[in-house]
Amino acid sequence: MSEFLLPDEPKAQVYLDANATTPVLPCIAEVVCHAMQICFGNPSSPHITGIQAKHLLEQTRQKARTVIGAQQGDILFTSGATEGIQTAIVSTLINAKHHTKPNPVLLYGATEHKAVPNTLKHWNTVLEINADIIAIPVNRDGILDLDFIAQHIDDALMICTMAVNNETGVYQDLSAIEKVIRSRNSQVTWMVDCVQALGKQQLNLSETTIDYAPFSGHKLYAPKGIGLLYIRQGSPYTPFIAGGGQESGMRSGTENLPGIAGLNKLFSLLLDKQDETFKSIDVLNLYRDKLHSALVDTFGSITFNHDFACSVPTTLNFAVNDLTSKEVIDLFDAAGIRVSGGSACSTGATQSFVLDAMGASQWQSENAIRLSFGPAATMAQIDDACEQIRALKTVLQANCLVISDSSFPLQEVCALGLTQFRHQGACSWLYVTDDQHAFIIDPIIELIPRFEKIVTTQNLTITAILNTHEHQERHCALDLMRSALKEYLVAGEFDKLGWPTNSDKLQLITHVLEKLATPGHSQDSVSYLLKANNGDVQYCFCGDLILPAGLGNTALDGGDAMKMAHSLTILAAELNPQSVVCSGHDYQQCFAMNWAVQQQQTPLLQKLIKGDIDDAEFAAQKQQADLQQHTQANTLCGYVNAKPAVETSQLSFNQAKEILVEGNAYLIDTREPYEHGANNLSALLNVPIAKTLNIPLSRMAHALTQGQLDKNNQYILVCRSGNRSKIAAANLTELGYSSVYNLSGGLALTG
Repeated sequence: MSEFLLPDEPKAQVYLDANATTPVLPCIAEVVCHAMQICFGNPSSPHITGIQAKHLLEQTRQKARTVIGAQQGDILFTSGATEGIQTAIVSTLINAKHHTKPNPVLLYGATEHKAVPNTLKHWNTVLEINADIIAIPVNRDGILDLDFIAQHIDDALMICTMAVNNETGVYQDLSAIEKVIRSRNSQVTWMVDCVQALGKQQLNLSETTIDYAPFSGHKLYAPKGIGLLYIRQGSPYTPFIAGGGQESGMRSGTENLPGIAGLNKLFSLLLDKQDETFKSIDVLNLYRDKLHSALVDTFGSITFNHDFACSVPTTLNFAVNDLTSKEVIDLFDAAGIRVSGGSACSTGATQSFVLDAMGASQWQSENAIRLSFGPAATMAQIDDACEQIRALKTVLQANCLVISDSSFPLQEVCALGLTQFRHQGACSWLYVTDDQHAFIIDPIIELIPRFEKIVTTQNLTITAILNTHEHQERHCALDLMRSALKEYLVAGEFDKLGWPTNSDKLQLITHVLEKLATPGHSQDSVSYLLKANNGDVQYCFCGDLILPAGLGNTALDGGDAMKMAHSLTILAAELNPQSVVCSGHDYQQCFAMNWAVQQQQTPLLQKLIKGDIDDAEFAAQKQQADLQQHTQANTLCGYVNAKPAVETSQLSFNQAKEILVEGNAYLIDTREPYEHGANNLSALLNVPIAKTLNIPLSRMAHALTQGQLDKNNQYILVCRSGNRSKIAAANLTELGYSSVYNLSGGLALTG
């Protein structure tokens, strides 16, 4: 087998991300291979092989006309929808170079695929059209505002809408849009993105005044790299690719005949009324109902982000009300279920611009999950998907992610010791004792439902809910957290940061929690020290006084660099080199940092603690640095040094298996417990369970203090993609573990 080929998965995946791409159907792959090996000619060649290729090309074009209802106009083969969009927009704007409109505009739907507005902006600038580019708003159902179109269409050079949305499946009433457009402006060009409509809606483009309609093959079981563009007869056209004059001079470059052959077979399937590959709308609706029920049964509290009544049935967009999209996707992925967060094409986006345009809440937008299946899905595939989704409920219950409806839930005790919770760089900490008493430090509003589930499911007694200071960058969560957990919270009086009044310490079974005033980042800053019975500080919860590889910002209200110097000196007298520093923010993704490494990575701190500078010199340097950083960055709580890159050894799957045979080699799964519990990692790498550790990043600080790791051992770290494990490997390397390796590519590339 070629090194570039992945083996079949031990268990077939449940693929529910069809709006991103689809597998090529076997019968389509067969004709694609035939076109590569047998009917491989160049359609421009004059000999028989070329004539055969030309026949295949033109036959496909004719089938395309029938499928999309376009007996007039041009059908142009492209590399995909993005090229079609470029071609349509460039053709329109070049034709509009000499327009006479005093206030020209380019209109596009606010929920369009990003390829549309980004292309409009690019060519509007390059071609110096200088039109205003305006997004057409949508209502809460994602339907375009027709009144808004009517108000602006007179000035429009082009209007771009879509038939079916790629994130939500919401479809537009094209007839209603056309009526508004053409009643006021018969000349404006109109492009409709039809990518997600093919195979899901009936199309009759010749009966409309749509000027351009791009399509993409890989969204409907054909290969990537092939698509087509419908161009209405008489609409402006300028070749986007010039050269040898292929496609009757409209699109140069040798045609992608294997891809076109794939479209040929696809169109044959769509046109064959006796073929049952593509399912009827009634069957697709049944599939959606089944998946809807499975999701609700599994997650319980769930919000669907679109109205099914105005959406194609192949897309379900939802948010699990108390779980982040990352948690849901990681859980699904670990169980072999493939879904996406929003659009696969909006890389790097933290929120869904589609849901933002629809007026969804920030939580819905940030944590949207898109589950999509293709119209050729079988009942067996959907039933298997539902079964696999429902199988996750026990994993969710065992990890306190959902509350069990059973009188005797089969649950393990969640997160004894210390666990870190994160939201956008901010850190919240939960410490649970063996007798199920707990305290929470620096609660975050967005994480309250998560804490509520853990506490309720495990019947914890909450000794205290504490802030290290009044956080200036976010709303205080103390009162909301107390209200949510009031039945589990120890009664008593407390100060504004949550510390019990008239108490100088909180006694736990084997530890004691003490409060220490440490102003500097703010006037009210305190640190909480969790000490073992021998007096050693295991954890220092210092808020934003200290950040991994940095120090808190003093250029804020209440900030004082001189007081920070004094506070750091006091802390240094309390801490030992192995004390774990637990900050209020972690911008560097360190997750676990002890006092010794913290000093090494923070030069100014190290100088102060070693006595190389006094408090006054520290304060002068800190004030200067904070003022300079304050003008350059918007990081409110503190500034960190750019850490030197830590080189981590990368292993292939086979290299990892060889090392794991050695007696002192262990496998560390850095995924969260709910991911770890969703598949059998030990069996996959043929490692004894006793040598397989589950230490997620959120529990790395706990692992350091509990003797779970030995610097004499070898550790191979793994996660889903290799990213989290690489962070953890770098973290452990910084902490002095020399024989640490990362499984390159993670579980995604194992085999």
